[in-house]
Amino acid sequence: MRYVKFIYNPYSGENLILAKLDKVISIHQNAGYTIVPYRISRDEDVSEAFRDVKSCDYKYVLVAGGDGTVDSVVNVMAKQGISIPIAILPVGTANDFAKFLGIPSDIEEACKRIINSHITTVDLGSINDKYFVNVASTGLFTDVSQKTDVNIKNTIGKLAYYLKGIEELPNFRKLKVKIKSENTKFEGEMYFLLVFNGQTAGNFKLATKSDAKDGLLDVIIFKAIPIMELIPLFIKVLKGEHLDSENVIYFKAKEIHIECHEDIVTDIDGEKGPDFPLDIKCIKGGLKILGVK
Repeated sequence: MRYVKFIYNPYSGENLILAKLDKVISIHQNAGYTIVPYRISRDEDVSEAFRDVKSCDYKYVLVAGGDGTVDSVVNVMAKQGISIPIAILPVGTANDFAKFLGIPSDIEEACKRIINSHITTVDLGSINDKYFVNVASTGLFTDVSQKTDVNIKNTIGKLAYYLKGIEELPNFRKLKVKIKSENTKFEGEMYFLLVFNGQTAGNFKLATKSDAKDGLLDVIIFKAIPIMELIPLFIKVLKGEHLDSENVIYFKAKEIHIECHEDIVTDIDGEKGPDFPLDIKCIKGGLKILGVK
């Protein structure tokens, strides 16, 4: 028997996976796999999904959810030393990491590609005692995803993030930060900072030069500038020209140390991140994955 641990989040996106469960199971059964499902619950830690991992020889872990769900599963696996491959069914609101890897949004197509693919390795980010697959961020608006009600996200999708962001505009302010890597130093005022393993955040393609296999993280710092200069900068973001702007600091690094004494939170893949100071590292080839284009 070939077993697949199937972890699905029934709350992700528009609850799409609930209507596709039979399709996921039938495609795998026809390919000779036995699905062992685990339904994520809001009142139970996802680590419960791996209680039988030592007694069952799983070929891979199939994760149906958004970036936050994938992040939660990867964190549990990394901390427990579980090194079997993962595969993603992107049914969340943004699905930034899956899109970066070229994984189809169609469930049936994604399942077939996963089953017929070979294992590849991509980089994994670590931040203090946690891990992230797509992006770690801090500064203004970084807690928007955490503050957005899951029911609203499921109803109106990505628009919920934008509406919540507008709601946070009265808190707009300059933030003092100190950042150091093996090749770059910055000490000054910023609005927000993102450290990418992937390319997009909230479907905005920001780390346009990111490569998930280069052993480096892409760091983008949006400096504190006069409000009137933000609109031209935003237009550059939409055009993908912001990395060359004098108002943006961009560099690649293996390790980044960040200090900040402001009253702000950190975010990793849409979930609350650790407190400052932050030690962020790239683990080259740290994640085994299936279904990558």
